[in-house]
Amino acid sequence: MTALEESVTSPQCFGASTLNLWRTLWWKTKLARIFRIYKSGLEGPVLLLLHGGGHSALSWAVFTSAIISRIQCRIVALDLRGHGETKVRNPEDLSAETMSKDVGNVVEALYGDLPPPIMLIGHSMGGAIAVHTAVANLVPSLLGLCMIDVVEGTAMDALNSMQNFLRSRPKTFKSLENAIEWSVKSGQIRNLESARVSMVGQVKQCEGAASPEGPKAIVEGIIEEEEEEEEDDEGGVSVNKRKKEDDTETKKEHLYTWRIELAKTEKYWDGWFRGLSNLFLSCPTPKLLLLAGVDRLDKDLTIGQMQGKFQMQVLPQCGHAVHEDAPDKVAEAVATFLIRHRFTEPIGGFQCVFPAC
Repeated sequence: MTALEESVTSPQCFGASTLNLWRTLWWKTKLARIFRIYKSGLEGPVLLLLHGGGHSALSWAVFTSAIISRIQCRIVALDLRGHGETKVRNPEDLSAETMSKDVGNVVEALYGDLPPPIMLIGHSMGGAIAVHTAVANLVPSLLGLCMIDVVEGTAMDALNSMQNFLRSRPKTFKSLENAIEWSVKSGQIRNLESARVSMVGQVKQCEGAASPEGPKAIVEGIIEEEEEEEEDDEGGVSVNKRKKEDDTETKKEHLYTWRIELAKTEKYWDGWFRGLSNLFLSCPTPKLLLLAGVDRLDKDLTIGQMQGKFQMQVLPQCGHAVHEDAPDKVAEAVATFLIRHRFTEPIGGFQCVFPAC
């Protein structure tokens, strides 16, 4: 494998101070697939973070800041195929088998034959991929598994209405700020700090809402300052007003649209989630399930939880993107889980708060 690029991600680039904790890397696997990853931390177990469908590794930015201030750990957040800035030959192949193999290949590319202890943490689709990866033993040094707000029963039920939900979303946004505003007002992300980073990985700039440009254009468009109106020396015409009129056509060519068309991934949805509960329960590693509501539990997981087969914690007043809406609470839950199993040590005076279940 070859490290193609490494740079320190600055807060100015993405508009969030939490991101200066990450190193941005491109990794090329033996199969010439290039994956975008973000790394943080120098010692302790590796927390390998897998995002949900349509999101990117940037959705973990605020959580990363919270977790590395509580425990000794290392973070690796991955843009899965077809998402973010990862480039593969067949980005449309989003089968659980293919994506779980990708995770295993990235671990091998990063660490070779002697990977450090790794905990897989996945949200929604990423949670399902984490389970498939664990069951296939693609991460031999696996020490723990965490699913965030994904349960087979509720996921399968939701698939029937997923296309309607996707059709209800805006197809384009006039600016990145507009996309961020929509994500918060619609409740997709309930944390503005996280939305400002996360949406950078969800949308891309395009020409005529069709031809995408590079991600740099998105970053540069995060902050736009209002120009003061200046009077023309001859006719007293507002220079700023005239400029806005001249820019009308230009703005039409600088819309933002979704990086991935989730509606086209429908044929893979069943494979992500069917049988997930029993697969999760069968993993012979310590397990953590974080949910936005206890009503999301299905029968198999309810029985498994009563039998003590995994640790569960409900984080109320959150939307589906639990780790974005309540990054501190998720960090506390994960940190407590790792300390409880003696996988790491607390730092910064962090005190564990053990859950009731």
